[in-house]
Amino acid sequence: MSNLPPPHLVIASNTPSGESVFSSNTTLTSVHPFGPQATGFTTLFSTSSFPVSNTAPPSPSNTTSFPRPGKNGTVFCTSDMPPNTTSAFHRTRTLDYMVVLKGEIVLRVDGEEEWINKTDQWCRMLFVMLDAEPVKLEDGKVLEDAFFPHKPVG
Repeated sequence: MSNLPPPHLVIASNTPSGESVFSSNTTLTSVHPFGPQATGFTTLFSTSSFPVSNTAPPSPSNTTSFPRPGKNGTVFCTSDMPPNTTSAFHRTRTLDYMVVLKGEIVLRVDGEEEWINKTDQWCRMLFVMLDAEPVKLEDGKVLEDAFFPHKPVG
C-alpha cells in the first residue's frame, strides 16, 4: 500500500436558494484492482454526462472499481504507483489530462502507452478522464480499449 496520505475531498455546491455551502468533506480510500501492493486508484469525482447540472447537489463518487468514464462522462481521480514498477501497455477511449503531484514518472508510447516509476519512491498522479470518440484508422478499423503484454525497451 502507498505510504502517501489518502486523498481528502471537499465539495462546494449551492443550496436551492443559491447559497454556497460545503456538501462533502471526506477522506477517500483507494482501490487496488491488481493487488494490495500494486497501483492504487482513488476516484474523487465522476459525472455521467456533460455538461454537468449545477442545480442538482453533487455527491462524492468514490467507487470500488477501476476508474473509467461512462458514455459522455468524466472521471477525476488519483493513481498511486509503487516504486520501481511499470504499468501494462494500454489504450483507452478517453481524453486524459494528467499532473504528477508527488514523485517522478516516465510515459512511454509505442503504439500504446505505459507508465514507468523508475524511482524508489511512490508516485501520485492526478487524472481527469473524459469520454472520447474511438480512434478510427485509415482502413476504417476502430481501436477500442485494450491492455497489451509488456514490451521490452529498445
